[in-house]
Amino acid sequence: MEAESWITLHLCPGAPQRLRCQLLERYGDAATLIKAPAAELRAAGLQQQALKWLARPDAAELRRCMQWLEDDGAHLVPISHPSYPALLREIHDPPLALFALGQLDTLAQAQIAIVGSRAATPLGRSTAADFARALARRGLCIASGLAEGIDAAAHKGALDCGGSTLGVCAHGLDQVYPRRHAELARRIAAKGALISENPPGASLAQWMFPRRNRIISGISAGVVVVEAAKRSGANITARAAAEQGREVFAVPGSIYSPVSRGCHALIRNGANLVERPEDVLVELPPLLQAAARSADNAKPAHPSLEELPLFGQLLNQKPQSVDDLVRETGLGAAEVSAELARLEIQGRIASLPDGRFQASA
Repeated sequence: MEAESWITLHLCPGAPQRLRCQLLERYGDAATLIKAPAAELRAAGLQQQALKWLARPDAAELRRCMQWLEDDGAHLVPISHPSYPALLREIHDPPLALFALGQLDTLAQAQIAIVGSRAATPLGRSTAADFARALARRGLCIASGLAEGIDAAAHKGALDCGGSTLGVCAHGLDQVYPRRHAELARRIAAKGALISENPPGASLAQWMFPRRNRIISGISAGVVVVEAAKRSGANITARAAAEQGREVFAVPGSIYSPVSRGCHALIRNGANLVERPEDVLVELPPLLQAAARSADNAKPAHPSLEELPLFGQLLNQKPQSVDDLVRETGLGAAEVSAELARLEIQGRIASLPDGRFQASA
């Protein structure tokens, strides 16, 4: 019954998102709100269309949603649920509920979004995958929109290194768009999660994409744009991120490439120019600390330095530079920098004035 109440309120037509949030604050939960006297709800601002729906919602719509929730890995995550992303709850118009498919604890992880052009170049796809791998190894969950090009490359980069990724969809989760990403969607649900504010059975419409994009940015501590035309969905996501107080990063490209113009415009307007994954990590720690608070109880504790054999041994022996660790571990500079950033944020190592790192006392 609780799920039915949340779905009823979430799908209510003719009721602005912000007004529904305000009513929830007043009544406490969806079931109590729905049972409130119509006169009270009307006085609070609900129109007749919304009142009629709350009194008698579409039975077929509710049945379809409830049947979908019986599938393995299917979840409804109301805004009051502990797994609802803390950062998303803070935006101006958060979804009242999310439909989720996969591993629910993925939603509580600290997220970084990587988005960009559907018509990405091979270099752009490679760059997105490189950034995703490095950031996922740092412990961040990679959020994107399951689209062609940069989005798909980012999801695959995170998955290929054993990291976690979150696919934010515009359509209902009983379908996959584009269809050729069915296997990718399956992999995401197995190792991370797919989410949508739209219910099962919701057909794709153009207006859904900007709404989807504000979730991608809202759920994330920052947004990395890799290749984007001057007018593009990625730039809409970046604009939403800036409005939500998130950090915006843009990877520059050739001045002759149409898919670089959007990134260059973002940089001119104040986005952080990034050339390597560690450029993102340098800017993220303050934001990441806020994003990670909600994950403290959901995520298992990270291993101690003693459980990271080579890293732990080296850092416990004496201060080490990035070059020292690259030479001793055989890892790439981006991987070493990502691991150092993760350990520093957790307070297990400290950076020294000369650029070296040592284990914390």
